[in-house]
Amino acid sequence: MSIEIKNITKRFGNFTALDNVSLNIPEGKLTALLGPSGSGKTTLLRVIAGLERADHLNGQPHLIKLNDVDVSTTPVGGRGLGFVFQHYALFRHMTVFDNIAFGLQVRPRKTRPTKTIIRDKVRELLKLIQLEGIEGRFPSQLSGGQRQRVALARALAVEPKLLLLDEPFGALDAKVRLELRRWLRRLHDEIGITSVFVTHDQEEALEVADIVVVMNKGKIEQEGTPNQVFHHPANEFVMEFLGHVNLFHGRVEEGKAVFGGMSVEQPGARDGTQAKMFVRPYEVQLSRVASEGGIPAKIVRIQAAGPQVRIELIGPSGEVIQADIAHGEFRELHLNVSDNVFVSPRKARVFVSDYSI
Repeated sequence: MSIEIKNITKRFGNFTALDNVSLNIPEGKLTALLGPSGSGKTTLLRVIAGLERADHLNGQPHLIKLNDVDVSTTPVGGRGLGFVFQHYALFRHMTVFDNIAFGLQVRPRKTRPTKTIIRDKVRELLKLIQLEGIEGRFPSQLSGGQRQRVALARALAVEPKLLLLDEPFGALDAKVRLELRRWLRRLHDEIGITSVFVTHDQEEALEVADIVVVMNKGKIEQEGTPNQVFHHPANEFVMEFLGHVNLFHGRVEEGKAVFGGMSVEQPGARDGTQAKMFVRPYEVQLSRVASEGGIPAKIVRIQAAGPQVRIELIGPSGEVIQADIAHGEFRELHLNVSDNVFVSPRKARVFVSDYSI
């Protein structure tokens, strides 16, 4: 099922949760709505589901199309979707079997499957979520990860054309979240249903999704593949939100953005314009020897536990700089706390006003 969203605005009192949002989601893709709290991602998911209605402003037309059919006024039950909430929403008094079978058992008699078909469907789903043999247990007897898998199976039991997930792993600890998001990716590849999930976890979105939609203050800042949004950010917000970055302030001088001893060609920019340079920690290069384009810095902390050595430095203007380097490079440089070194970017992203390179 493809999704087309056009000119969607939603306000709650004086707060604008969605500000004229338009988006197209292709059929069969796993799409992440990513952003900080208050960015509008959950409201957009609820508007797609029909749990919220978009506002009518000045006669501006708005559309929500599922497979080219406008469902803007269609109630939740008529949209053919499954919804998975953050806090499971399982029926505590029902067994795992009855929780999964619920959507099928409450259908009108004319469309309700037979008990045999329902039993076979539940068993098929238990195998799919890798929880065979627990159909007789109650939610209180399951771990958080197991409960979330059961909630997902219940959503899939009614064979939805669209699956919506609202921060499905947000209530789980880090290890279980990691396991489940990998499992969700494998599950999606197996069943191929169009899915949209909300998350504020950048790593989760980049690892799991086919398409990432970065939202902020009710607007879409950028949409694209994980590779596109991470390596080619559209603006400063996307650059800063998708992982840690080092920020350097400078200005344009004679066609270059100058940041202390570092400079980047900036053709067409006006002299004196303020500039910002963003460098991710793994793109920071350290040297014992002064080089063109480097700035002096002092090491204040070294954290060597992990796949890379994390080094914290203080620059000439008091700015904190983080560098993540390989253990081999760390040993070759013989780095210690209080050492003076030179910092330069292997790769940088520069934004000058509304212009970037």
